[in-house]
Amino acid sequence: LGHGQEGPHAHRQPAPLHEPGGAQHDQERRGRIVHFEAHGFMDLESRKPMPRDAIFRLASMSKPITAAAVMMLVEEGKLALDDRVDRHIPEFKGLKVYKGGTVDRPELEDPARPMTVKHLLTHTSGLSYGWTNDNVSALYRKADPLGAPNLKEFIERLSKVPLAFHPGERYEYSVSIDVLGYLVQVVSGEPFEQFVEKRITGPLKMTDTHFRLPEEKRARLAKIYSRREGKLVPQRGLQTGGVPYGGMGLYSTIGDYARFAQMLVNGGQLDGVRLLGRKTVDLMMMNHLAGLARPTIGGDDSSGFGLGGAVRIDVAKSGRPASDGLFGWDGAASTYFRVDRKEKMALLLFLQWMPFDQATLSQYETLVYQALVD
Repeated sequence: LGHGQEGPHAHRQPAPLHEPGGAQHDQERRGRIVHFEAHGFMDLESRKPMPRDAIFRLASMSKPITAAAVMMLVEEGKLALDDRVDRHIPEFKGLKVYKGGTVDRPELEDPARPMTVKHLLTHTSGLSYGWTNDNVSALYRKADPLGAPNLKEFIERLSKVPLAFHPGERYEYSVSIDVLGYLVQVVSGEPFEQFVEKRITGPLKMTDTHFRLPEEKRARLAKIYSRREGKLVPQRGLQTGGVPYGGMGLYSTIGDYARFAQMLVNGGQLDGVRLLGRKTVDLMMMNHLAGLARPTIGGDDSSGFGLGGAVRIDVAKSGRPASDGLFGWDGAASTYFRVDRKEKMALLLFLQWMPFDQATLSQYETLVYQALVD
């Protein structure tokens, strides 16, 4: 990472975005910050401007960091992508797949194949979030896994919920990465949040990235807003009860997360600190849904899914300029990051707005790419 607003490369500044509330956007290219701006307010009620060091709820942008932790253990030979999950998490040995029946009397069957670490990384595990109207979702909500007081209890509750489908059958966004956080804890022999701090956020000098936000930093936490009856109103956002969920639990700043993104752009290293091998990063950014009946995600089928994040595989279908292989993920409160290793570029846009603001994030992506002139 360089310092200052201007890099040495020709570019056109993206046009400003006009979001309700506040926002930050940051572009880095060839190791230098090209554009870093904060707009609006982090607290509308007090008219407190959005500072550059505001802290955001990352929600699902926690997932790529957890995926990196998993791949570090894979590189060390402590895990393999084809390891059975129940080898490391015995509570999963009795998992069944929902076949039919009712919530009170479900009909279950044995999985066609064991759930693997790769199934968890690619959301092809058969797990769910309980968001839909089916019986598996009803059973999930009854068990309330994400309401657990700790990761072990989360696993115990989740083990009582049948899978929605056979592992490896299809992609379905789920608590898979939260399971991986516990898996890292089991395999490494240390608390998951401690592993992340010692092996990722500490070495990358991400000093404002936490699963439990320290009291002295709470004044920097940006409020989440939504629109209700034409008015902007604050929202609570996702509640984790302080549990370090690998799929949703982190707080961070855009500057901190930019260091993680730049590490990926650089093929696994930053400022002389290497977290992952270059070929491991390559593997993470390949489409691992190839071979499934539907090898893509989303409404336009422009992206597949790698190990912990989406991968752009058909730029034309997306209708937006980009590069094949564009990799990254988003958070429920409208945070966004992507890395483009072909252009040696990281893109980040952090809002705190619900529901997820796909239109603004898509516009931002287009504005960044139209600014490239070299």
